[in-house]
Amino acid sequence: MTYVTDTLQLTVQHPRPGLAIATVAGDVDTRTADTLRREASEIIQQGCPHLILDLSKVGFCDSAGLSALIGLWHATEAVHGSLGLANVPDRLMRMLVLTGVDAVLPVHATAAQAVTTMTATGLLTSAGEHGSVTHASGDGGTGEPTGVRRPARDSVHDPAAEPN
Repeated sequence: MTYVTDTLQLTVQHPRPGLAIATVAGDVDTRTADTLRREASEIIQQGCPHLILDLSKVGFCDSAGLSALIGLWHATEAVHGSLGLANVPDRLMRMLVLTGVDAVLPVHATAAQAVTTMTATGLLTSAGEHGSVTHASGDGGTGEPTGVRRPARDSVHDPAAEPN
């Protein structure tokens, strides 16, 4: 049985200046894709041109969700930033590969790996201390943020780690 919900929540961390990690919780589909696009765009406009989306808590993503991810990639590019995906569930990873989106959006096994890669490649020039955690909620109007975090997984979905 499929349970459809209008709830999508983002928990946002700021580990470095100009960088945000947004943990997405819920399904990213026709009903919630605009919420993801709006909430993440707000993060970008608030001075975080580099955005990592931790997708470990995404249960389902359809074509509207995929379109939202591509739109966010364009939004970060427009402000000379970058978008990375982390902890991508296998089902969503298959969609990224089938559509070729994995060739333009960097995919990392963990959010920590994404931060390390962005720092090592010079995308982030400031090494700042681990910063604050803020909450943005796109929950259909209840205003309830989520602060639950899942430990990083060791599974690898990083195309850079694969042999050529």
